[in-house]
Amino acid sequence: MQQTSQKNAHFAHAAQASRCAEKLTDRRGQRAAMDGDVAVGVKRGSDELNMYGSSPSSMTANGSDSKKQRLDESPPSRVLHIRKLPNEVSETEVIALGLPFGKVTNILMLKGKNQAFLELGTEEAAITMVNYYTAVTPQVRNTPVFIQYSNHKELKTDSALNQRAQAVLQAVSAVQDGSSPSSGQGVLDLNPPPSPVLRIIIDNMFYPVTLDVLQQIFSKFGTVMKIITFTKNNQFQALLQFSDPVNAQQAKLSLDGQNIYNSCCTLRIDFSKLVNLNVKYNNDKSRDYTRPDLPTGDGESTNKDHSLLGTPSGALASYSSGGGYSSSLSLSQGGGAISPLSAAAAAAAAAGRVALSGSGVSGVLLASNLNEEMVTPQSLFTLFGVYGDVQRVKILYNKKDSALIQLSDGNQAQLAMSHLNGQKVFGKVMRVTLSKHQTVALPREGLDDQLLTKDFSGSPLHRFKKPGSKNFQNIFPPSATLHLSNIRDGVGEDDLRLLFSNTGGTVKAFKFFQDRKMALIQMSSVEEAIQALMDLHNYDMGGNHHLKVSFSKSTI
Repeated sequence: MQQTSQKNAHFAHAAQASRCAEKLTDRRGQRAAMDGDVAVGVKRGSDELNMYGSSPSSMTANGSDSKKQRLDESPPSRVLHIRKLPNEVSETEVIALGLPFGKVTNILMLKGKNQAFLELGTEEAAITMVNYYTAVTPQVRNTPVFIQYSNHKELKTDSALNQRAQAVLQAVSAVQDGSSPSSGQGVLDLNPPPSPVLRIIIDNMFYPVTLDVLQQIFSKFGTVMKIITFTKNNQFQALLQFSDPVNAQQAKLSLDGQNIYNSCCTLRIDFSKLVNLNVKYNNDKSRDYTRPDLPTGDGESTNKDHSLLGTPSGALASYSSGGGYSSSLSLSQGGGAISPLSAAAAAAAAAGRVALSGSGVSGVLLASNLNEEMVTPQSLFTLFGVYGDVQRVKILYNKKDSALIQLSDGNQAQLAMSHLNGQKVFGKVMRVTLSKHQTVALPREGLDDQLLTKDFSGSPLHRFKKPGSKNFQNIFPPSATLHLSNIRDGVGEDDLRLLFSNTGGTVKAFKFFQDRKMALIQMSSVEEAIQALMDLHNYDMGGNHHLKVSFSKSTI
């Protein structure tokens, strides 16, 4: 409580300082102009902002209704100009646009203009971001926004004018680096994340919050492994475990104090003292997303209508039948509401009718910035197949550096996205996002002469088709160390070292398990390990022995 009040006092002080500083804006701007150098951090007049391409010819294709618009002729810059932002947008939401592409090094919010400037660590990251959002419309709070290169090569922000934005940026930078920013004025004091488990309390819970609603909200920040919900001291609470403590820290930073629904269901988030959750049952109160084989307990079915869980007495008595409910619950995009679902889906969730299988989340991913000279449907099937059963792969005909990958369900898609987005594959940093498509369509017979689309639905290589398979317990992020299994008798260390060297990488270390049917092999980089896995998983070693390759959490 004391820490929260200190933080609120800190931001109140920052806001007051910012308001005082704004009164000096005109004088500072005039003085800077007289000196011939207008600092970006100083608020500009509308005339100066107009030079950033308000004419149609200077807009990028992103955020517009017309796909025919193209980037203007402005040279690339690591500073990006973002326009048409919705009212009351937060600094964290703007920073989140750039996070998948690299380190965000500065931000300037112009809330009165619904604009912002975002500076990335490198020009290459900015180019990747602009290219990506040329093909995929960027959205903030379901509102299309415009992103283009700025005329500035770097941001020189006045900290007094931009104090809150800088505080958020420092905090997010610490999360990116996995370190703690130095304490100081305008800087949030973050410690390294102590645990991947968050304790969540829902205040003012007028509408019930189901386990699935929590999963959908928090999975935006990383892989949600387990959730346990319960009521304590007449408050609905949850314990939620991420695969990585840094993801837990990002979620806490972004979601603490926000409302799930408009003006109610406020999230209060702290780190739990636990570092691992023990989930015994998959039902409406607990779930282990890595163990779909767990029983439901008490003879329940995970697909049947759930009772309202943790609802304050009488709060939903008139809505318990669900009749007329969707009109009563309309989710706001503003006012701090997170809005994880559409109004209709939220109504179903509140009535306890959302299935636990990732309902409403697409199982189709879009992978972009691929090496079009090297990538094949088979290589993507093998790589994404580490995290789910890939059904179909389609390399786009008119954009061969992008592909659609369809997995069995939304949970597998989110798992693959969280582990593979940002990994270097065939020499290029791959971007992975959820696709708007629900399925990958197969071409009509005879039309796919370049073999860009492949159906893998009947493949014997699916790792997760058997309920309770050990593969569910061996899902790890890409790493330089690979786990090998199903090694044929008589195959020695030298044979395997040579085999993996032939994939173009360098073998740094090797270790047989005692039975010599399994081994660990360490490449010199994660990229080399990814390449080796794509090349050698299911490699025929003779005698009906196909080598199995996966990422390991161990090192040699």
